[in-house]
Amino acid sequence: MPPAAHIEIFREGRWLPAARLEPLGDDLARVDYLPDYIFSDDPWPISLALPVGFAPPRLDGPLRAPAFLYDLVPQGRGRRLLLQLLGRADDDRLVLPLLLAGAFNPVGALRVDQAVDFYHAQAQLNPPAPGAEEGFTRRQLGERSDNVLEHLSTHALLASGSTGVQGVSPKYLLTEDAEGRLHADMALPDARARRHWLVKGPRNASAEDRMVLRNEAAYLRVAAACGIRVHAVDQVLHQDNLLHLPRFDRLVGPDGVQRLHQESLASLAGLAGFGLPCRLNQLLEGLRRHATDPQAETLEFVRRDVLNQALRNTDNHARNHAVQRLPDGRVRLTPLYDFAPMFLDPELVPRSTHWANAAGRRLHAWSEVLDTLAVADDEREELRKALRAFAPVVGQLPETMQAQGVEAAVIEACRASIDSQAKQLEAL
Repeated sequence: MPPAAHIEIFREGRWLPAARLEPLGDDLARVDYLPDYIFSDDPWPISLALPVGFAPPRLDGPLRAPAFLYDLVPQGRGRRLLLQLLGRADDDRLVLPLLLAGAFNPVGALRVDQAVDFYHAQAQLNPPAPGAEEGFTRRQLGERSDNVLEHLSTHALLASGSTGVQGVSPKYLLTEDAEGRLHADMALPDARARRHWLVKGPRNASAEDRMVLRNEAAYLRVAAACGIRVHAVDQVLHQDNLLHLPRFDRLVGPDGVQRLHQESLASLAGLAGFGLPCRLNQLLEGLRRHATDPQAETLEFVRRDVLNQALRNTDNHARNHAVQRLPDGRVRLTPLYDFAPMFLDPELVPRSTHWANAAGRRLHAWSEVLDTLAVADDEREELRKALRAFAPVVGQLPETMQAQGVEAAVIEACRASIDSQAKQLEAL
């Protein structure tokens, strides 16, 4: 069994050891806060579901890895790369080995010290090409120039954070310097960072995948026009078949880089694993337990799902919903992400989470959904009024989509679902 590691949290410009991570098996682990961290000044939890304090005595039997650790497990191309480096065959239960090697630069404000050591060892084995420290331009990235490919294919493939971003699409975490040149995320010191980007490519090379990616930027503009929380939508850029998204888990200010805690609703709902059955009701309950303003975040969550259904974004799995903790300590949903016309995907991505009643029956009508929500009657009525007021916004979606640059074929394919959602909301 590997030795125990430390989970570190980023606070006030430095990484602090916060908890001991004891591997007990491929998907078994114990996490205990460190005494020095517990008694430090204003310690923030490493998971909103794991308050800072001493854990109760260990129980008999295996301990499943806590749900928040699954947010840090590499997926997609980063996972495949790590499996090759580790010489391991893939397995759904392979959690701790991937964490201990790959959680050196996850989205959010956590990392694992052993993974940082693993990264530095790989960087020494695969030093960057001469001149890599100069970075590259967006055009060079879009053209897949030799120096960019060399930069991202050696140690910088790890540094770019491809192991830290979950999902199927190829994704890179890049940092922009003061001259506007891009670098693999960990290849540029925080002192030189001015902006942080998530760059996505199409899931595959098909025309449909490229169409999904082309329209994702426009979909985010549509959501912002509808009043949904979207980060720096004016900076979102689609260029050379790549989508450039400004990151919202990093802030650059007078005091340097801040890393904001980010945690999926899957974690807050206690889903210790991937692809586990889950209802949207469960995700909402997890959100309400930890949000600073549960009523406001409930409305935001529900309106996002109205748009998911109206605009046929079918990729709504539990880790496509997350919260962040702002610098002032407030907890709220992150800005919207992974919002695109996924009904076009050739792999036929279905909605994976649904609303259901207590008996497990799937619900489709918003009138039924509202009746099942675990909220007080006065809040339920306020939600009903707010959603009824949202109906004209939904009804105007075809015009909004056209104004924000969504392609005509996508608009036409969504007309029926838009009409259905608008009529449901009007009837509330």
